[in-house]
Amino acid sequence: MMRPETLLAGLLLASAALAQTSDLAPVVSKPVSLTVDLPAEIWPFLSVSLHAKVQGYVDRVLVDRGSLVKEGELLINLTAPEMEAQIAESESKFQAAEADRLQAEAQLAASQSTYERTQEAAKTPGAIAGNDVIQAQKQVEAAQALVNSRQRASSAAQSAENALKVMLAYLKIAAPFDGVVTDRLVHPGALVGPPSDPALLVIQQVSHLRIVVPVPEEDVGGIVRGASVDFSVPAYPRRVYSGKIARVAEALDQKTRTMSVELDVMNHDGTLAPGMYPQVKWPVRGQTAELWVPKTSVVTTTERTFVVRNRDGHAEWVDVKKGVAEGDLVEVFGNLKPGDMVMRRANDEMRDGAPLQIAAKAK
Repeated sequence: MMRPETLLAGLLLASAALAQTSDLAPVVSKPVSLTVDLPAEIWPFLSVSLHAKVQGYVDRVLVDRGSLVKEGELLINLTAPEMEAQIAESESKFQAAEADRLQAEAQLAASQSTYERTQEAAKTPGAIAGNDVIQAQKQVEAAQALVNSRQRASSAAQSAENALKVMLAYLKIAAPFDGVVTDRLVHPGALVGPPSDPALLVIQQVSHLRIVVPVPEEDVGGIVRGASVDFSVPAYPRRVYSGKIARVAEALDQKTRTMSVELDVMNHDGTLAPGMYPQVKWPVRGQTAELWVPKTSVVTTTERTFVVRNRDGHAEWVDVKKGVAEGDLVEVFGNLKPGDMVMRRANDEMRDGAPLQIAAKAK
């Protein structure tokens, strides 16, 4: 006769087996859709170091580090006394050239009048020698050549004056776009411009930012132009920001095997800054549907990893390999198909081929 304690242990094991086998879950098919944390860097959308195009002395610096500037706003005034002297000299040369041109035009007009009167007189036989007509014509041609020469000289003088005035305009350095001065490198009295050409100011556009994400080769499948991607920065760890995928390098860096992707971010409240290192929640998306089961359905022993499938009311061990996890599900690879029913909470006590007692709701 079976001892009471042995009978009780058998009943407990049977009850446990029933509880385990009666709770089944389907194998589902869906693409991988999760995120991984990728390090990135925030860049300004526009950034420029301002230099002086002409040599001069810094007269005034109207901004400093942290100054907000508008496009076209005057930032630095330079002085160049020798350039002002050159402009005065060029104006004088232009005026002299204009006077010579006007004098040549007057001589041309006089020669033209003389020639016309000579031609009219030559119509009367014997009134004037034919050689006089030729000489008058030659005088007109010489006067016309002189006028042309004076016109070219006047145009050259005016061009030289205009060029100097254009260079004079470079003594006023203005903001090329709306932004903020992130660095000031000169003070009044400094000699700047060629040939040493030191930088004067650094201006960056921070209201609009770029986030550069080096995406590993295996994750480039998640690149969808225009898609929103969340990220956070150490300065505000509880806040979640969002940017849109705007630009893709379309080539892998040979050293890091990553592809640079740029997100566009509008920094309306100014909490983000160039140089920050955000953590980007990068989407990982597969191109094909994969098989998923509850995490508790996968049994791992020292010999194998498997799930217990219901096959005509009997337990069937199916070897699998685990992939990525997403919530309560885990990706598996093995001899399974969508719709197969597996034990939701499996263990190796349910032997391969053992009968299953399935609750009605699990069928």
